[in-house]
Amino acid sequence: MTHPFLDLAPLSAARFAAIEDRVARLLSTGQDVVIMQGEALLPLEGAIRGAAGPGTTALNVITGPYGQTFGDWLRDCGATVHDLAVPFHTAVTADQIRDALAEHPRIDFVSLVHAEAATGNTNPVAEIGEVVRAHGALFYLDAVASVGAEPVLPDAWGVDLCVIGAQKAMGGPAGVSAVSVSERAWARMAANPHAPRRSYLSLLDWKERWVDAGRKALLHAPAQLEMLALEACVERIESEGLETVMARHAAAAAAVRAGALALGGGLEPYVYEASDAAPVATTLRTPAGVDASAVVAAALAVDGSLPLAAGGGVLAKEMIRVNHYGPAADPAVVEACLTALRAALAATA
Repeated sequence: MTHPFLDLAPLSAARFAAIEDRVARLLSTGQDVVIMQGEALLPLEGAIRGAAGPGTTALNVITGPYGQTFGDWLRDCGATVHDLAVPFHTAVTADQIRDALAEHPRIDFVSLVHAEAATGNTNPVAEIGEVVRAHGALFYLDAVASVGAEPVLPDAWGVDLCVIGAQKAMGGPAGVSAVSVSERAWARMAANPHAPRRSYLSLLDWKERWVDAGRKALLHAPAQLEMLALEACVERIESEGLETVMARHAAAAAAVRAGALALGGGLEPYVYEASDAAPVATTLRTPAGVDASAVVAAALAVDGSLPLAAGGGVLAKEMIRVNHYGPAADPAVVEACLTALRAALAATA
């Protein structure tokens, strides 16, 4: 029995490299871009374990759950970690980063999440990048959620390790991801005796056996369907225009914030300032005494396809997340979400 997904010609190294080049253009970067064969946690962890070790002093910014994870990985690598945590309803500022670097001048690694889809905030990476660059630290950025929803410019911002995934604003597959790597980051990894080698986490293996070898032979069999899906999603973004895609996400975010306030019933944006709010997802705070998870359950009982979720962990009782990314960054989807939330609030009041 044949099937178009199963009977494909093998993906060549040349086509794999061409997809990497298209991702690099999406990021406007001249850095090496490596597509890794797994969900974005693979390069996120691989980049930290490659660049950090017992001699590293890191500033780890926490604006949501992924920042907490990065701090755990850094400590596991033996790094000395200084956490800078800010309330999830806001964003970190360049001044806060500057103050932390002044307080701990030995910091040589800064980790930051651009947009936290889980908490709905986004951080001013361009301004932060200037501060980090002036200090001389290596700059690691999780742009998994933000790419496609807002500008992601590793070169212009001085980002040394920029990890992206296709499954959110890009509207693509979850099974492949990518990281852009500066020359400084490659040098740091090469000098790190604790960097993973001969490992699925190893970026240095890709550097030596793929990038430096002229991208002629892949390290292992590629995730073919995911690579083709990534190629298709980049092609779709190129066709629509990146600026148009980002504008669509910004419009969806603005509509959710305005619509939630217009609904009445006490819903309000969880992230106080619109300038701190991520265009990839909007979080809403339920009024006192109203369980957010119950509201979401009631809304999904009517339409299970809506991109709604309750907050994670302790936020489950007070936060509703509207995930307007990829195809869901659409006025009709936003309207359907708001309509369902209005009905659910009335039913659970």
